[in-house]
Amino acid sequence: MDYKDIATPSRTKEILKKYGFSFKKSLGQNFLTEPNILRKIVAVADITGTTNVIEVGPGIGALTENLARAANQVLAYEIDGRLLEVLAETLAPYPNVTVLHEDVLKANLSKDATAVFSQNYPVKVVANLPYYITTPIMMRFLEADLEISEMIVMMQKEVAERITASPSTKAYGTLSIAVQYYMETEVAFIVPKTAFVPQPNVDSAILKLTKRAQPAVEVIDEAAFFRLTKASFQLRRKTLWNNLTHAYGKDEATVSWLEQSLEAAQIDRKRRGETLSLTEFAELSNKMIELKEQFFD
Repeated sequence: MDYKDIATPSRTKEILKKYGFSFKKSLGQNFLTEPNILRKIVAVADITGTTNVIEVGPGIGALTENLARAANQVLAYEIDGRLLEVLAETLAPYPNVTVLHEDVLKANLSKDATAVFSQNYPVKVVANLPYYITTPIMMRFLEADLEISEMIVMMQKEVAERITASPSTKAYGTLSIAVQYYMETEVAFIVPKTAFVPQPNVDSAILKLTKRAQPAVEVIDEAAFFRLTKASFQLRRKTLWNNLTHAYGKDEATVSWLEQSLEAAQIDRKRRGETLSLTEFAELSNKMIELKEQFFD
């Protein structure tokens, strides 16, 4: 079927005018008006007739229609009730799309996916994420009780750089570690701010995240590992030792436990947290757990 693309400046303007739609800054609404970029996103995501897709924030359906043309089924979460009527019209030609008026952060993702997807095909998340809640949405999917093979998400270029950052770089931090622990990360391409209505202040990036068969490193206790990584970046300009004593305590038993754990992991206490790789954090976390009993009842 041949339909006019939603994502042209003139068609977007026409739809917004018809429904008297005004953008809500609080929802981080920026609509893409470049059909070629949308087609490129679908190509990067490698969407086929044996792929089910979850989209967050379909807006007026610009990306949704491109996904619908390629995928088996699309489940889209839209929090803004004003857009439901718009989507009912723009997506009318695509019976394989289901739009739920719901906050994705509160949704029961696995229940919704089971109810909507008739075929048990691989699930991919493809979305233009609202800038103000990019990280919570990504972490929601990473930790969800739902098998997601890949995430192809648009976000602020700066956030994408933080997620893909390597140790000893300015952008490297807890977000880099949290995502890279679960996923392989790659910036697919940059989207200029001029491709949006209204135009945001910064350029965006399309980030491709592929679920690892196993986490990047082996840890005894995930919660302890993430607590350690978070603690290590708490005071950014301080040494690892300063950060650890700040987070875990400075009493005699704790100091001895931290000293021995660092020694066993062969990590210099004078280093800064941002110089440690995922492997080093895993080694230190595991040593801390193994030695803990010796110092505490």
